[in-house]
Amino acid sequence: MAIRQIRTIGDEILTKKCKAVKEMTPRTKELIGDMFDTMYQASGVGLAAPQVGILKRIVVIDVEDGNRYVLVNPEIVETRGSQTGYEGCLSVPGKSGIVTRPMYAKVKAWNENMEPYELEGEGLLARAICHECAHLEGQLYVDLVEGELMDTAPDEEEEE
Repeated sequence: MAIRQIRTIGDEILTKKCKAVKEMTPRTKELIGDMFDTMYQASGVGLAAPQVGILKRIVVIDVEDGNRYVLVNPEIVETRGSQTGYEGCLSVPGKSGIVTRPMYAKVKAWNENMEPYELEGEGLLARAICHECAHLEGQLYVDLVEGELMDTAPDEEEEE
């Protein structure tokens, strides 16, 4: 697998809506592997395909709960509650801000074998699901920040 360049704020690709994945090809499977490698290299907990320059509806998440999640064509079908906390993004390096997200999120998606499944998450997993799915719509967390973006030391937080 390979480490890909993470696109950063100001790159037009981060503002575009992604296209659905119609079939799983060897290139798409390679992309998924590269996305995990890139996310781990950057010490992130989630990464969406547009963050590496690919306009496909693919998200990878690993919030260190013992599972790695691949979400192909994800659709959030339920949310409830709320949590407010600091959030960062690999596409907005060195910054963080306070964002309110659902405490619980349920998403329908396909895995890397194009098998449908549902994923439910609370806390950090719910935050990551919502954050990464927003990337697929061309949205960055900076538009949701309550107050100002703050400078963040690289080891102060987990970035998504």
